Amino acid sequence: MQASQKNPEIELIEDIASFTIDPVGYAHYAFPWGEEGTPLERHTGPRNWQLDVLGEIGKHLQNPDTRFQPCQIAVASGHGIGKSALIGMIIKWSLDTCDNTRIVCTSNTDTQLKTKTVPEVTKWVRTAITEDWFTATATAISSNEPNKQKSWRCDFVPWSKDNSEAFAGLHNEGKRIVVIFDEASGIDDKIWEVTEGALTDANTEIIWVAFGNPTRNVGRFRECFRRFSKYWITRNIDSRDVPGTNTEFFDRLVEQYGEDSDVVKIRVKGQFPSQSARQLYSESDVSAAFGRHLREEQYKFAPKIICVDPAWEGDDAFIIGMRQGLHFQILREYPKNDNDIEMANIIARIEDEEDADAVFIDGGYGTGIVSAGRTMGRNWQLVWFNGKSSREDCVNKRAEMYMNVLDLLKDGLAIPKDQELYDEMISVETDPTLDGKFKLPPKDQVKELIGRSPNKIDALAISTAFPVAPKPKHGLQSRANSAPTPDNPIARRMNNNPMSRRM
Repeated sequence: MQASQKNPEIELIEDIASFTIDPVGYAHYAFPWGEEGTPLERHTGPRNWQLDVLGEIGKHLQNPDTRFQPCQIAVASGHGIGKSALIGMIIKWSLDTCDNTRIVCTSNTDTQLKTKTVPEVTKWVRTAITEDWFTATATAISSNEPNKQKSWRCDFVPWSKDNSEAFAGLHNEGKRIVVIFDEASGIDDKIWEVTEGALTDANTEIIWVAFGNPTRNVGRFRECFRRFSKYWITRNIDSRDVPGTNTEFFDRLVEQYGEDSDVVKIRVKGQFPSQSARQLYSESDVSAAFGRHLREEQYKFAPKIICVDPAWEGDDAFIIGMRQGLHFQILREYPKNDNDIEMANIIARIEDEEDADAVFIDGGYGTGIVSAGRTMGRNWQLVWFNGKSSREDCVNKRAEMYMNVLDLLKDGLAIPKDQELYDEMISVETDPTLDGKFKLPPKDQVKELIGRSPNKIDALAISTAFPVAPKPKHGLQSRANSAPTPDNPIARRMNNNPMSRRM
């Protein structure tokens, strides 16, 4: 007698189980590559960049030292490279090869999720050799195993920063959690933070993949490639390098806008723009100012302005800076300190050491410090961020001062090599107004974006609050009344303070 043949379903289950930590092998096995009459008849397998991402996931899971640590992958790309197709492969592999896998997939908008991400993912579910294992709907993919529809599934969830429970509840200890962010540039930073805080289960496979066109030069997706690059595997994919894309269209974009334009960076190269649509300070301008060296004669003629931004909350920093013309530096940085007399004495000592011409202090938490200073005979000036602007194109004093900083950047501002200041500056965005005036988002919103209060950029901004004339030195004529020397073009241009020419 011949040995009985193995049940085909059991054989399929065993084959699929062999790919538990091998998503590349699964992708080749589970889909009908090159088979006539299928959606994949013209394709021999996943694209190279897709295999690269699948391979990174497999390598992470196959290493005992990393298997139960989060695997975080961020892919910034141009258009048309097959991001949604890869999302479909990852989701189907994740569900098929691990019992009771939990997946949450979201996108930048509800419309993107419903009309693009979900249809593409469900197409791959229905194309796979295991299509009858799960049921796909417009909101979820759930197991057909009895009593496992709620525990073994992928949910397509529109995000809301005011309702982030779906991302806070990502717990599946001892099994597998997968998070997919599609068009990740548009997903609010709050969702990233909540998701990150939820991925804490021990002995659990955790995979977090973020895809998107790099449309914004700020935010958490951008920081995957910059500040948090240590924790993310990152890829920038140029659409022209991917077979099957519309290279003629991409060549036209390059010809129309230029190789180094933001349009080509975002839509073709998969690179982040130099400046997003709402970004106030371009990365190129801030990078040029970062650590720029100025000769003393380029700024020593200008008044010294001490600028103070007291801490607002317990984890904020108390910043004391100084600007002299185009030269800005951070002089002191302290934890929050409510002892106004102590801080006033520190500021007074710095004022004397620097022989400063003015001291400006944020009025929000600086009133007690200024009062203490006045008892010492100091003529310090409060700066109210919500006060009236002297510029017609700004809604308030805060907006005016930040615009003054933009002018300084264009004039050649030098800032210290301080990464926090750099991050704060490139994170500044504007809020549109109906009357076209310049407005900044609320400070709390900025704090959410960068994870702290922007005290250093605030200190720099405060230094531009009012015009300042240098004090007379040693009985000599005030430099404020002296004509700039012909051999000092910078002095002629700035007239001691770059803001004074507009005030």
